[in-house]
Amino acid sequence: MNGDGGGELAEDDDWFWRFCSLSVEKYPNNQMLGRREIVNGKPGEYIWMTYKVVYDIVLKVGASIRSCGIDEVDEEFEGVELEIMLYLQKKGGMRGLTAMADHSAKEKDELLKTLHGAAKYLKTIVSFGKVTSQQKEEVEKFGVAIYSWHEFLSLGENRHFNLPVKKKTDICTIMYTSGTTGDPKGVMISNNSIVTLIAGVDHLLGSVNQSLTVNDVYLSYLPLAHIFDRVIEEGFISHGASIGFWRGDVKLLVEDLGELKPTIFFAVPRIKQGLGGNVRIILSGAAPLASHVEEFLRVVSCSVVLQGYGLTETCAGTFISIPDELNMLGTVGPPVPNVDVCLESVPEMGYDALSRTPRGEICIRGNVLFSGYYKREDLTKEVLTDGWFHTGDIGEWQPNGSMKIIDRKKNIFKLSQGEYVAVENLENIYGIVSDIDSIWVYGNSFESFLIAIINPNQKAVEQWAEENGISVDFNALCENPKVKEHFLGELTKVAKEKKLKGFEFIKALHLDAVPFDMERDLITPTFKKKRPQLLKYYQGIIDNLYKSAK
Repeated sequence: MNGDGGGELAEDDDWFWRFCSLSVEKYPNNQMLGRREIVNGKPGEYIWMTYKVVYDIVLKVGASIRSCGIDEVDEEFEGVELEIMLYLQKKGGMRGLTAMADHSAKEKDELLKTLHGAAKYLKTIVSFGKVTSQQKEEVEKFGVAIYSWHEFLSLGENRHFNLPVKKKTDICTIMYTSGTTGDPKGVMISNNSIVTLIAGVDHLLGSVNQSLTVNDVYLSYLPLAHIFDRVIEEGFISHGASIGFWRGDVKLLVEDLGELKPTIFFAVPRIKQGLGGNVRIILSGAAPLASHVEEFLRVVSCSVVLQGYGLTETCAGTFISIPDELNMLGTVGPPVPNVDVCLESVPEMGYDALSRTPRGEICIRGNVLFSGYYKREDLTKEVLTDGWFHTGDIGEWQPNGSMKIIDRKKNIFKLSQGEYVAVENLENIYGIVSDIDSIWVYGNSFESFLIAIINPNQKAVEQWAEENGISVDFNALCENPKVKEHFLGELTKVAKEKKLKGFEFIKALHLDAVPFDMERDLITPTFKKKRPQLLKYYQGIIDNLYKSAK
């Protein structure tokens, strides 16, 4: 890899570590990582650690980890989150785990509760907060050591360990998916995938005269489990640029932005001055950006607005829009230079990759692809065919070479705030309501909440109406606001009982007196819902539901 981050890399180099080291050699005194100084409870300016200081700390951390008896095989699992740690414990085969986190008092208590079953897998706990003597005694009963951050760093003092020899094909990290439809999946990402992705983004930004420089500043507020945020940070490191961190409170985010004055921002922001005044590039990801919002941002922020698309399995960015190409509004742009992309027909959904307007499942091939799901070869085989990764997203090629995301092959989608929704699971839960014969839950990546189309049980509705002094026919009852309010209340009751998350609650609904049927092409002969056809049929009603709910 060439560029600001350093020189050529040899075949046997650990690529990711190597270009970090090269940045330290080239920019030892550059500001690398910063956080706001808190004085007497009030936030002050950002204070910074230089590349050389961070590098020295990293070496100390590595030495401390090795001092705990963790070998290089286990290093892939350092810093796992609590819920992921419990999953790894359940799956087995993870010994000597090191859980590192800034635990609150409540989180520490929750962690301690898990030790009875986790102790044979968990060896060391490192807390960035304080550790009381009582907590130490509690943990040591299970043969597990717990350290504060400073105690942990001292373990590696005056100890030297040779760095393990790595290759570009070695696994650099394992990113765990959210596990929306089941257990979390460990996405194995190689050194080669990360460096290839960064090289592609560098090439793209350079081609539009927006190359990263040592003067760029980035605000990090997404968790490291978010692949796009992670590779952006790694890209910044390769150029000797600066990364500032937020204070962890979304209500204070705008204030942190104003103080840091980033040059590049990843989110859907409001105006440029609210971002500190120095923003030159806005990256939008995690969910589609509506065309009118994208156009508005380009005008009012005086910034380059880039919309991208990618998955953890593709090491984040796979498509990125081109600046100042207004005919790409509403799309995620063309593929980055280092991937191959094709569409595969999905006939059961009516999508033909060979039609005049090509539509189908987006499939991706290239060095950015993940190396498989950890210990889940079965799942890996489901999504990888002859080197092509099947994303599950339905795309439409545009005449200008950009891609537009139009659907989801599997019934999972994101809401506008980036939360995943497993719609079939929700329909099973809400179907518990005895007054409901059938329910179709709908949401999309341009809205923040869910709505539903319901076939109510006629006998149950008429009985409820009689008990509540409403005397009209069934069709009229389905239009009655009080009846709709009753159903919304029942759905909310079930959602609370099943402890659904806030974004999984139904906020508006429509009652259809006519059951979903084959005559309207809304269900299959086996009574499965045809979701694209349902959307087309109820589009007007859906639009009105969102409009009225807002």
